[in-house]
Amino acid sequence: MGEWTEFDAGHSAPNDGWYMEVGDNDHIMGINDPRKIYLRKGEKFPEPSNHRRKWKRVKK
Repeated sequence: MGEWTEFDAGHSAPNDGWYMEVGDNDHIMGINDPRKIYLRKGEKFPEPSNHRRKWKRVKK
């Protein structure tokens, strides 16, 4: 089984790291100034700024 790559508000962070908002059509048009947050393992994800967005880990 693989690891989840996108997370909803209220889910626990699987690892320490930076997470960024992603959403529908972000690969085509991009999101202007997406929110970025740092979470430690087990912390809950906050509500994104748009109901169609989710959180995704930022690769280094």
